[in-house]
Order: sequence, then structure tokens, then C-alpha cells
Amino acid sequence: MAGVAGPKVPSKQSGRQPSAKRIQIDKSQSTMLIAAGAAAFVLVLMIVGGKSIIGQIAYQNRVIHAKKEAVNTLRDNVQAASNLTEAYKTFVNGSSQNILGGNPKGTAPSDGDNAKIVLDALPSKYDFPALTASLEKLASGTSMTIENITGNDDEVAQTGQASPKPEAVPMPFQMTSSGSYDAVRDLVNVFGASIRPFQIQKMQLTGDQAKMTIKVDAQTFYQPTRNFDMTKKVIK
Repeated sequence: MAGVAGPKVPSKQSGRQPSAKRIQIDKSQSTMLIAAGAAAFVLVLMIVGGKSIIGQIAYQNRVIHAKKEAVNTLRDNVQAASNLTEAYKTFVNGSSQNILGGNPKGTAPSDGDNAKIVLDALPSKYDFPALTASLEKLASGTSMTIENITGNDDEVAQTGQASPKPEAVPMPFQMTSSGSYDAVRDLVNVFGASIRPFQIQKMQLTGDQAKMTIKVDAQTFYQPTRNFDMTKKVIK
């Protein structure tokens, strides 16, 4: 008779647990991964922090360089101010004659100290009455008779605001005067020799040598004052 097969007995190896060596290997790999992650994190922090430190060092170097430049400029300005003071004293009081050949302490048309002459040469504001007084003073050195002086008393519109780089502003005027031929010649020469700049744009002469009338279209100038600004520079 053929034998009858009995039921299969399950193998004991199918439910076998991991060995201790395998567990140790897994733990070692986990530790290595954690250590590598921590090292990468620290490296990233060092890179970011190093970049920030390098940026701060570069910024501080720029600040130090700008401060050195400011100190050098200030030192040069102090020396220049001292030299300017000495030059001004020499310019005003260093000679018995002014730049026009007159007496620094006199009252004639060509007299006065050099500082006053220079200030009168280019006023800091649009002052038409002062201009007419200057023209009458110039003509007083000749035998000419001033008949009229016309122009625009534009002082209100000409604000003449101070600026770091002021420019000369024209002041047009017209003048009519009369006198001998020699007096007319002297008047033209006075305009040319005046410390205050005059530009004669048109000149008309009528009459004869004994008595002539001169009509002049001309302009002079004023220059607003120059201001001194303290500026701040932002270092980036």
C-alpha cells in the first residue's frame, strides 16, 4: 500500500530575527548620517557667517577710507584758510596804493581799500539805485553831465539766492549824457577802466565837437553770494 503524506510542518527559519551584527551596522550607518548632516549644517553656517564677516570687513574698510579722506580734506582746508587770511591782509593793507592806483583811505572815485573795491565790482544783489549812484560817481570824474539813467528796477524778481556755484547775472541799463568831445572820450575811458565790469552793447553820438550827446545801451552784472554747505556721505 502506498503511504499517505502527512501535513507539512512550518520551518523554524522563516521567522528568524535580525542578528546583533546587523543591528550594530544599522546603528553605525544612522550615526554616520547624523554626523554628516550635522557637519553639513555647520559648514553651511560657516559659509554664510564667513560671507557676512567678509562683507562687514569690506564695509568697515570703506568707512575708514572715507574718514581718512575727510580728515585730509579738513586738514587741507584749515591750511588753505590760514593762507587765505594772510593773503587777504596783504591784499587790503599791504600797499600804499589800491588796485586802481588810488589812496586806500581816500574818498575819490578811485580811492578805497581793495576789499571794498572788489565788493563794489560785483555786488551780491540786484540793486538798481546803487547802480545809478555808481554811474554818477564814474561820470563825476569827467566833465560830462548825466541827463538820465533808465533801466528795470527788478530787485523783487531777481532773488539772487545763494548757491555753491553762483553765476553773474546781467543788469541792463541805458544812459544819456552830454559834454564836449574830450569829455565823451574820458567817459568811455572811465567805463573801460572801471573795476566794475561794463559791456557797452550800443553807443550813439550826436552833436559836434563842442557839445556832444552820448546814448549808451549797456549792462553790468551782480553775482549772488556763495554759500558753504556741510554735506553727509552715506557709505554703502
